[in-house]
Amino acid sequence: MLPLDIQNEWRNRYRRLRPSWFPSGEVYEATIRGFLGADMRMLDLGCGRGGIPEKLVNEPLGIFGVDAHWDSLAGYRCAQIHLCSGDSVRLPYPTGTFQIVIAAWLMEHLDTPQDTLLEIRRVLKPGGHFIFLTPNGRNPLLIANRLSIWIPALQRALVPRIYGRMPDDTFPPYYRANTIPTIQRLAHESKLRLISLEVIRDPTYLAFNEFMFRALVMLEDLLPRGLGAHLVGILQR
Repeated sequence: MLPLDIQNEWRNRYRRLRPSWFPSGEVYEATIRGFLGADMRMLDLGCGRGGIPEKLVNEPLGIFGVDAHWDSLAGYRCAQIHLCSGDSVRLPYPTGTFQIVIAAWLMEHLDTPQDTLLEIRRVLKPGGHFIFLTPNGRNPLLIANRLSIWIPALQRALVPRIYGRMPDDTFPPYYRANTIPTIQRLAHESKLRLISLEVIRDPTYLAFNEFMFRALVMLEDLLPRGLGAHLVGILQR
């Protein structure tokens, strides 16, 4: 929830306390890189203004991005990505186009996640993988985000201060595909195989000061492993 540069300072400090820990973004990127190969095609679903594809432009693969938000596409930071406007429940690509589909911070915004997963399955080649990063809906610190569904005016007021983003870059969360049991069920119903689902701890999102950082570190240590802040998952067609 903090601006990224400040959040990274707290993350570096947390890593000094927990040397084996990696933030969810690094786990997500490493997971994607583990599936890359020459002459592959990869789709970033809900690509926004940029992200992991910017780091992969020198890889020998075709990278595509799709987003329903035109202003985000117009402001995309990398000219080497093949961009297209489209909705996740009706992707503008032929069946079996991609070996990899990725999505960061998208699953929590899906109104009908099963429709999206069925469409992802359609555009994946047989044996292809869908790799995603999303908040864990059972983490107690996400309650504020979930309340924003009911108080949109509060969300518009707090987003610039807390997230460091303009309200136009923030979309309503539904959290309909954000718990381990729900993802397991949706994968089964969509005929996708759940390869892995990793829970990532991260006490830095509300670390506005030293006291909050220490309190959140203690809370993370007390929470069961399955209640960590983020989920990184792999589904296979």
